[in-house]
Amino acid sequence: MISFLGLSVTSKINAQDWPNLEKYKMANAELEAPADGENRVVFMGNSITEMWIGTHPEFFSENPYVNRGIGGQTTPQMLLRFRQDVIDLNPKVVVILAGTNDIAGNTGPMTLEQIHDNILSMVELAKANGIKPIVCSVLPAYDYPWRPGLNPNIKIPKLNTLLKDMAKAQDVIYLDYFSKMVDDRNGMQSKLTTDEVHVTKAGYDVMEKMVTEAIRKALENM
Repeated sequence: MISFLGLSVTSKINAQDWPNLEKYKMANAELEAPADGENRVVFMGNSITEMWIGTHPEFFSENPYVNRGIGGQTTPQMLLRFRQDVIDLNPKVVVILAGTNDIAGNTGPMTLEQIHDNILSMVELAKANGIKPIVCSVLPAYDYPWRPGLNPNIKIPKLNTLLKDMAKAQDVIYLDYFSKMVDDRNGMQSKLTTDEVHVTKAGYDVMEKMVTEAIRKALENM
């Protein structure tokens, strides 16, 4: 067993379902179409998104928010499941928080440009289907406890610059979690993280305030 972003998974990725389409297949089938006037939002991401619902389930149950995070995932995996887990759910907004596992090499080597391009493809798919994308900065991380020595504290700010520029070029919202959560090492503030990567309840409180405002702005422009 190995641990990707704190979640234990088998060391051999399932070649029959590499993007893990099965995880939300049943939940997607059971999810009713949005009601008239419902401002459905899908949260696409990795374990930081997946663990959000466990840390503060009311944030999702009390809002028309659908959590589609999968621990350990990289942007190519998310791109492959984007139609099933986002577009087919008919949201008005998608919040895309991705990229740190790519830097960690969870599914193999990835350049910052390749990560950028995969997130850009998700943005383009969303826009083509009438969904407002919110592009999130990658959260700060000084080092990865399960794969140390990759210098994410240097690479993440560079990736975030690419994502910010892309969001501007695409005329979509860029949500800068990084600047609110970073410390003087380019890691995450200790009170906001459990292990330099994952987020505490205090960290999610910061994120919730920011994403709520970003969603409000996105819906204003529908």
